[in-house]
Amino acid sequence: LTNCATVIPLTFQTNVLTELRKWKLSLIEHHKLQMRQEKEKHTAHVRQLSNEMENLKELLHTYEISIGRKDEVVITNLTQALERQKERIELMRKFTLWRIQHVKAKQEEYANRIADRQFQTALMKKVWAAWRSLSEEKWKEKVAKACQLRAEDVCVQLTNDYEAKIAELTATLEQTKAEILRLHSEREQYEDTMRKAFMRGVCALNLEAMTMFQGK
Repeated sequence: LTNCATVIPLTFQTNVLTELRKWKLSLIEHHKLQMRQEKEKHTAHVRQLSNEMENLKELLHTYEISIGRKDEVVITNLTQALERQKERIELMRKFTLWRIQHVKAKQEEYANRIADRQFQTALMKKVWAAWRSLSEEKWKEKVAKACQLRAEDVCVQLTNDYEAKIAELTATLEQTKAEILRLHSEREQYEDTMRKAFMRGVCALNLEAMTMFQGK
């Protein structure tokens, strides 16, 4: 009986140890299985993230190309607008120079006419003086006074006409100069506006690109 009592606990202990060893091995296998599954999930997740990263790189490259094309289009449009404005300003400058030359030509022509009239008036005075020297004394005095008065009236009238015409031409010249200054001012304002518009367009594109990148 004593031997039987000793054998039964040893067998029970052996069975328990065997069960514990099996349970331990089972836990180890289950843990390995879980580790393998987790590793496979991690690998699949990393692969998925890599694919998404490649897709995002391609999308980023596409956005960069699109933004570059937009910048080129904006720069081309602004350059064409500036060229057209330069051509318009150049035409206005040439037209203004032509007007100034035309006014100067009119002034010279009018001055020549006045000089011719003055010369003719002086010549008439000489003729009247020569003819007057051949006339009688009283008649000569009357004619001389009449001619002198007439000549003075003509000279005064010509002088007044000349001064009025010069004043008119001077006013026209001043208006032309003011027009030139206004055109230069408009040109400077337009160039400044175009530069600001260009900078605003570039800043807007940069902000849009940054917003897209931050969103992604």
